Amino acid sequence: MHTLVHSPSATTNMLDRVLSSRRVTSHLDDAETDASADDSKTKKQNLSLLASNYLSRLSHFCICPTACLLICLLLAVILITSLAFHSRSFVCVSDPGSRAGFFGLEGLESDFGSLGVPWCRSKHGKTVQWTSKDLLKGLEEFVSIYETRPIKNNIYGMGFDHSFGLWFIAKWLKPVLMIESGVFKGHSTWVLRQAMPDTPIISLSPRHPEKYLKKGPAYVDGNCTYLAGKDFVDFGSVDWKSMMKKHGITDLSRVLIFFDDHQNELKRVKQALDAGFRHLVFEDNYDTGTGDHYSLRQICDQSYIRGGGHSCFRDSDEARIRLKRKLFWEKAVGIDELCGPNEAWWGVGGWMRDDFNHSNKPISYAEHFQNSRFIESILDVYWELPPVAGPSLTHQTRYDPARATSPIVEDGRYGLFQQLGLSRLDRSVFNGYTQMVYLEISEQES
Repeated sequence: MHTLVHSPSATTNMLDRVLSSRRVTSHLDDAETDASADDSKTKKQNLSLLASNYLSRLSHFCICPTACLLICLLLAVILITSLAFHSRSFVCVSDPGSRAGFFGLEGLESDFGSLGVPWCRSKHGKTVQWTSKDLLKGLEEFVSIYETRPIKNNIYGMGFDHSFGLWFIAKWLKPVLMIESGVFKGHSTWVLRQAMPDTPIISLSPRHPEKYLKKGPAYVDGNCTYLAGKDFVDFGSVDWKSMMKKHGITDLSRVLIFFDDHQNELKRVKQALDAGFRHLVFEDNYDTGTGDHYSLRQICDQSYIRGGGHSCFRDSDEARIRLKRKLFWEKAVGIDELCGPNEAWWGVGGWMRDDFNHSNKPISYAEHFQNSRFIESILDVYWELPPVAGPSLTHQTRYDPARATSPIVEDGRYGLFQQLGLSRLDRSVFNGYTQMVYLEISEQES
């Protein structure tokens, strides 16, 4: 039995197979692309073309090389002015819908080369088994489940994107035991329960979720072992061997661990590996320069990995692109925020953050580099949950699309967005995406 504010309905239908590519270029259908084209941009290009053709015809009347040179210079000035005018109009967009149209579609692709998405490299190139079709099928099922959630306003907790990701991964893997570190009001416990109605859960949290019941909606599960409140034990201090024996678990590869505790993810990976666990999900996989703890994404942001590595040069293309994107995306990071003393950009300005930002340790790039190589040595699978839908559909502004994988439902596909039931949800539930990541790990090979 489960104790909660609103009694949830269990889900049953099994999903099939997920998008596991690194950042892939998203393409709309030709008809959709044509429909979303910017008229003003087209007109500016036509103006430049007309000017070019006109001056080209004039060049036939040139009698001396000097006159032709002047005409060429005039043409160059016109073209540069046209480009500059177009760039200014790009930045002066104020309407959220237009902003998504510019930066959610064109800006995403054009900026990818400079603001790529670092992707942790696995030992043997193994990927997840599910596909984009499985994600779409799962979305269609999960929307109606999410609408029954007991905690409607889960501020400071998971929104729709990560709730779906956790539910989908748990439902796909079908673990015999689920462990969560970080419970808050119990929303993630509820999500796990919807995925696996009869599977035991172990929840670790400094504060028991029942404490929140006194102030409003919360969820307490009847088939859950709570190491919370006065019984709290940190994940790294639990005697997992005894705990697994108590629950009758002999195959640790069938246990799923969910971390939403804002601790150094390198530390948590090592602790899980030492205990023999293999399947991990990190809710807040913060991008470089952001967040309150050292994340997998930060660790794998390396210059030898496609999409990784940064420059602190203030007059670089990256600096200019970052400045432009900060005008439109709340979590976009400028060069001044990205870089710390001595041009240290790794982690958060050269710091390894931990324990809800209460512990900050400066690290060298050499140490950061070794952390990346260690992760690669034990990593079998790395998969970041894509955003559920593009910015023009969800109207979110928090994450920067140039630093995320392509959404499950791409911009311009409102029909599919509506068909899946996503249009029924309040826009605010889409504003909490922070690159949730699923890992499969194993001991280093000799």
